[in-house]
Amino acid sequence: MSRKSIFIAFVVSLGGFLFGFDAGIISGVMSYVGPEFNLNDIQTGWVVSSPSFAAMIAMLISGRLSDKVGRKKILIVVAFLYAFSALASAYSFNYQTLYISRMIGGLAFGAALILAPTYIAEISNSKNRGTLVSIQQFNIVLGFFAAFLSNYYFNELNSSSLFFSDENVWRWMLGVEFIPAAIYFILLFFVPKSPRWLFNFNRTEEAKEILFQIHNPEQAEIELKTISENIKSSNDSAKTKFSDLFNPALRYILGIGLLLGILQQATGINAIYFYATSIFKQTGIGTDAAFSSGVLLSLTTVVFTILAMYLVDKMGRRPLLLIGMTGIAISLLTCAYGFNQAKYKLTFEDITSLTDVDPYKLMIFEDIVYDNDVDFKNHIKTAIGNQSFAKNEGAIIEASIQMNSTLVLFGIFGFIACFAFSLGPIMWVMLSELFPNRFRGLAIGVIGFVNSFTSWTIQQVFPWELSNFGSALTFFIYGILALFGVLIFVKLLPETKGKSLEEIEIEFVKS
Repeated sequence: MSRKSIFIAFVVSLGGFLFGFDAGIISGVMSYVGPEFNLNDIQTGWVVSSPSFAAMIAMLISGRLSDKVGRKKILIVVAFLYAFSALASAYSFNYQTLYISRMIGGLAFGAALILAPTYIAEISNSKNRGTLVSIQQFNIVLGFFAAFLSNYYFNELNSSSLFFSDENVWRWMLGVEFIPAAIYFILLFFVPKSPRWLFNFNRTEEAKEILFQIHNPEQAEIELKTISENIKSSNDSAKTKFSDLFNPALRYILGIGLLLGILQQATGINAIYFYATSIFKQTGIGTDAAFSSGVLLSLTTVVFTILAMYLVDKMGRRPLLLIGMTGIAISLLTCAYGFNQAKYKLTFEDITSLTDVDPYKLMIFEDIVYDNDVDFKNHIKTAIGNQSFAKNEGAIIEASIQMNSTLVLFGIFGFIACFAFSLGPIMWVMLSELFPNRFRGLAIGVIGFVNSFTSWTIQQVFPWELSNFGSALTFFIYGILALFGVLIFVKLLPETKGKSLEEIEIEFVKS
């Protein structure tokens, strides 16, 4: 594997880093934006989920568009949209402008997640393709890690610096994304065009030159021969229609792909990430601890993603997914049990310690014990107002809650770890393997759309679920969905380890 190919794969997949960074940073941002703009649960859901909504559109059109104008050109536009979205979000003056700014970033999300693996596959060979494509997933989790570090850093500055305040710290959290976006934009000019795309447009000599830059002479000759033989297949793929995916021969693999795409998000992974800080606050560990726990959470993701990269070709896809899904179900149900056992009570000392809340409005709750967070939070909101509660929710929960926070944190970290070595990376591995070449781009785009739609829906309703169902029932629902996924995978999930793409097509595509 050449250094050139590693560099190209890393640069191209920086869009994944920015996706992870935005997904992680918003969990800290919403702690400040909610009170700043006095957002209700529905508006909070829209702000958080708006990139996923826009990503759905981008996933459907970016692949076909890149076939016409080139992967590199679209990726450069993607990087520009990332940078513009970061600045526009930081300077948002109301809920509407923030929502629109994040929608623009979402267009970049969708295109980057589809195009990066496609481009990387087109510049790699059969021996290193899996490793190079997996760099995107690694960049995504690195983005999460960087985001939580950034959140923790800015939260500390807000506490210790006169320059930062609740009114401006979230703008810096969002605006700092401009730096990696600008780096991404600049570096993309140093990567070559896709040689396969150039071949398709009869720019043979330019394609050959790029192949010899990326690979050693022997490997370059092999790739030249392979690409030449597959030109017809590539051209056929451009003529593939959406309706072709519903061919009875593809029914089984399409069903598996859709199940993977839906279940990856139906377990609530992005809701957990996007609302991580808020969830940690609800355990009563305090604001500072909530932000630092987010750093540990993202570090856990990085470690277990590396583990997945190491194990996927040794253990196989099916065992990792079954073990991971079982762990996800157990972890979520553990969280549900922990929150279900929680009690909420404000003593006189607790009330007087809440310096940012009018104590006279809380005295009516002195020594009253609540068995669930829904009733407790609704009564407090009624007494002090939604905006005051949103600003002081962490402190109020920390002062009142009586629960085994260690158990809940164990459940959340267990969920993240199990997801990181199973559903997270392996879904994309299996999607790249299951579909024949002429259907692969279209199929991944369609399943990516379904995946993003599921993610957007869950992000949209998650704050509403927490407010109306409570933490216990919310986690229970996702735990049951994960358990349902285990049962389905036990019966239907194939194993593709050690099989060539031709063997997979013969075995799973019914003629």
